[in-house]
Amino acid sequence: MLQKVKISSDALQVCMSHALSTEKEEIMGLLIGEVEDGVSHVHATIMLYRLDKRKDRVEISPEQLSEASSKAEEIGKMTHNHRPMRIIGWYHSHPHITVWPSHVDVRTQASYQLMDKDFLGLIVSCYNDCNGTSQVQVTCFQSVENPSNPSQFIRREIPQEIVQVRYMSEACIDSLATFPDILLKEEMDAYTPCLNSQNQDMITAIQNASVFSQSLMKIIEYICAPFLQNMEVEKKMVDDTNKILKKRIAVLKANNNVSAPPASSITANE
Repeated sequence: MLQKVKISSDALQVCMSHALSTEKEEIMGLLIGEVEDGVSHVHATIMLYRLDKRKDRVEISPEQLSEASSKAEEIGKMTHNHRPMRIIGWYHSHPHITVWPSHVDVRTQASYQLMDKDFLGLIVSCYNDCNGTSQVQVTCFQSVENPSNPSQFIRREIPQEIVQVRYMSEACIDSLATFPDILLKEEMDAYTPCLNSQNQDMITAIQNASVFSQSLMKIIEYICAPFLQNMEVEKKMVDDTNKILKKRIAVLKANNNVSAPPASSITANE
């Protein structure tokens, strides 16, 4: 049974970026990492394509789960420790509602734990106004049997710790970079049936095309543009660090040349 969750700050950033991408439907993804001595270490995430965009629930296909298992192995090679990684949990969002898991979430979590007792659930509550202030909350949980009714399940909260990292890992950058492609595929799948419909007039066709174009512009404005800005900030931080390291190397080399006597003088003394 899990006792604690340690999630890297860059992986949590990906989860929150994914959750904040829409306030109308729930999103879903998978948590990648390792479990040791009752502690779940989350190092990266995999964003999932939504089969059914609904306000109160999300689904994952067996095909996506299979692909994610293979992807988890690749992510292990992309993280800083290059250790074997696997799917250790799932996350989804609760737009405009409380962070606590619903009865559907608890049942879904229980079904995952049948395959892996250490499987973790994480929920990001967003766009939930409280006293005029929009809040973002995160909780980690598992499902346990209800003592008063063993046929039912209740949530068990798991303490969480955010592990600060200085730079975003390659795995997390890769996850963010594929996010626009996922959103584009969702919009294309919704728009394609309209293109193939023979029963729509010109006004309806123009309206559908306008809605599709508007959706694409929102993806660029809310997802692509902020992502590029974040990457520019990350690049500047890395460039600044490289400059500092180069200066230190130059100083060390200079000091080493001053302190070490020339080879010719050593030979003469001998």
